[in-house]
Amino acid sequence: MSNTAKILLVDDEPGMLRYIRTLLEVDDYKVETASTGEEALERVQKGLQPDLVLLDLLMPGIDGLETLEQLRQLRPGVKVVMLSCVSDTRKVVQAIRLGAHDYLTKPFQKAELDAVVDQCLGINQQNYVGEVEELCDDVFFVAASPAMRKIRSQSALVANVDIPVLLLGESGTGKEVVARLIHKLSPRAHRTFLKVNCAAVPADLLESELFGYEAGAFTGATHPKPGKFELCNKGTILLDEIGEMPPLLQAKLLHVLQDQRFSRLGSRSVIKVDVRILAATNINIPEALATKRLREDLYYRLNAFTLQLPPLRERKEEIPILLKHFMSRMSEQYARPPLPLSQALLQACQEYSWPGNLRELSNFIKRYLVLGDEKLAVQELHPKT
Repeated sequence: MSNTAKILLVDDEPGMLRYIRTLLEVDDYKVETASTGEEALERVQKGLQPDLVLLDLLMPGIDGLETLEQLRQLRPGVKVVMLSCVSDTRKVVQAIRLGAHDYLTKPFQKAELDAVVDQCLGINQQNYVGEVEELCDDVFFVAASPAMRKIRSQSALVANVDIPVLLLGESGTGKEVVARLIHKLSPRAHRTFLKVNCAAVPADLLESELFGYEAGAFTGATHPKPGKFELCNKGTILLDEIGEMPPLLQAKLLHVLQDQRFSRLGSRSVIKVDVRILAATNINIPEALATKRLREDLYYRLNAFTLQLPPLRERKEEIPILLKHFMSRMSEQYARPPLPLSQALLQACQEYSWPGNLRELSNFIKRYLVLGDEKLAVQELHPKT
């Protein structure tokens, strides 16, 4: 899209309207303005079709959130950037949930405005549709489906709002990948990212793993050891399989979420940290709350924002891209030439339901590469009965 894009600017401050309009018109954008949410909605109802809406969050009458909600009903595909003179985390999160694409805190410089507008309109930006985004060694993110493009967009937004995020989805859908994406896009990107699998660590050791211990805290504790929260100070921690954490430990985690303070096992000294907490689970949340498997107060603390990852069977358009990437990566890893992905193999993969999601797909390609038998690979997906 060129700079002939049409932008609707909505702000109740005349001076701010003039300022932002001038910044946009320098780059030849066609700018329409409205001073209230009601006026903006009326303009759209009468046929205005903006490519982008810059919408003030705090306005008299219909505020920015209500205007956003109604705009999304009138023009579901339009991208909306929220503008605000205050950094209100609660309202920003509400805006993300309602479908806002980004937000800017006023006052801002032209470079900040340009970066957001360019990203929204796809100008001089990487197109993530169908492309592999490398996050770190052996970790990548693919957004070739509408559902995953939305996950990517929401991850980018919530990355800059320092709140807990709860990642939900079946096993193998890529919850850790999304957690790493949020970390990479956040101001903590150059700090430590650590993952703790609450299901893989024995219950009696999980507390010391997370919070550390002093010498003599228990039999065998001959030296003090910092826990993951200390090691992750200023960074991001992912608590995977949070539903498997023992209830007593959930209570201690709740206190850390509330005030970022804790004590090592065997110590009364309080340690203060600054850690962003992300949590992931594949459990049925209502059932876990009803059976007290997951503390309700902890759930509501973690649930500041939720991302629900769709299973692979609901985003099959990504399968060819994933197959090629797994083949390329594993052929390099195992020092073998990549094998062809024939139409028959691709079709078999598209028709299969992949109950194990990305993890199962990765293992399938690994077996195909090692065995080198395409017919056997196809038969594995569609065994004869």
